[in-house]
Amino acid sequence: MRTATRVEHAGHWPRKGAAGTVTLAYDDRHRRRLRLTTDAGEAFLLDLERATVLEAGDGLALDDGRWIEVKAAPEALVEVTAADAGLLGRLAWHLGNRHLPARIEPARILIREDHVICDMLRGLGARLRQVSEPFTPERGAYGGGHGHDHD
Repeated sequence: MRTATRVEHAGHWPRKGAAGTVTLAYDDRHRRRLRLTTDAGEAFLLDLERATVLEAGDGLALDDGRWIEVKAAPEALVEVTAADAGLLGRLAWHLGNRHLPARIEPARILIREDHVICDMLRGLGARLRQVSEPFTPERGAYGGGHGHDHD
């Protein structure tokens, strides 16, 4: 079985020459060591020095010189919108105060389904809609720009 021991950011590896892709949900993109299977069915071992968040477009270097491109799988999410930017900011604050993973965008916030949180958001005036999209939440102030800790 082939092994991937190195990750390179999107744009920093020869993407055009990718030998395949691996599509992973958010929880599966934060790993150190895991057996994975490419979208074409080839098994390989991810064996990194430390746990790393894999982002869509990153490249995994296989021990035979080939590259596998990471793709983010669509997931069932809740899109949170508001009547104005002020309310959206307040909603973001309430989500952050609960330490929930969230993707913050100019006109919406994406979160995972949680009926208690959704009830709270509705009570605060949010509009909610079920969507299926890749989940790439904010990394946090100390998570680094991309989430990789290369020395």
